[in-house]
Amino acid sequence: MTSDVRPIGIYDSGVGGLSTLREIRAALPHEPLVYLADAGYLPYGEKSQDTLERRALAVADYFVSRGVKAIAVACNTATAAAIGTMRQHHPDLIVVGIEPAIKPAAQLSRSGVIGVFATTGTLASQRFAALAQRAAPGSRIVLRPCPEWVMLVENGQLDDDAARASVNTAAGALLAEGADVLVLGCTHFPFLQPLLRERVGPDVHIVEPGPALARHLAHRVQTEAATLLAPDGFVGGCELVSSGDAGRLRAQARQLLQWDLPAVPLPPPWR
Repeated sequence: MTSDVRPIGIYDSGVGGLSTLREIRAALPHEPLVYLADAGYLPYGEKSQDTLERRALAVADYFVSRGVKAIAVACNTATAAAIGTMRQHHPDLIVVGIEPAIKPAAQLSRSGVIGVFATTGTLASQRFAALAQRAAPGSRIVLRPCPEWVMLVENGQLDDDAARASVNTAAGALLAEGADVLVLGCTHFPFLQPLLRERVGPDVHIVEPGPALARHLAHRVQTEAATLLAPDGFVGGCELVSSGDAGRLRAQARQLLQWDLPAVPLPPPWR
């Protein structure tokens, strides 16, 4: 990573945020990126509020040590639990989060029933409850916690019998409730979208929030940190960092993105 252009930090509990990294790279092709997987504390969905806040602050402090100009929290659970704390501790830094795409789902739905797949932590959060009430007051929202999907993606099980059975069961439950739009409320879940599409057919909308986060991040950086943007033609590159096994993260990025990226361990002060 070059030292004279400040990078953008991207943060997730594991490899799910790689789906968002792909969108951010498309939206900001010249910017250097640092992707941090907090795999040493995976999964986040069952962690306490205190743990999630402590990890978010450790990650933010690491990114500050790297001189980032912005942080994208590419994890629905971390956004719901800790983005306010991150912003309070780093008020001069652009910090954007991700949340389930309830509003566009409500606009797409014909039945008025929206199905949401997410982690237990996201669905139980006050932030999600407020979002649902604000973004889709006239819709019925049916929820399906799928914490096992996180580990399926982490383990590279994208097309085996266990993944197919889990996706089919969860999707069937929401379809039975009348949902005609399905929201992927975790950044891990887009990697299971081919199986989900196979189960629900072509007429059910599937909505993921990664593109919206990338557009929002690009807008914030371009308007609030324009003097820090990489110059035209600059090739920013991307570095992977893990609080778990950095070699495993590199292999996962190869499988999920077909990108071969350098990966290093998160230094001890922030572990």
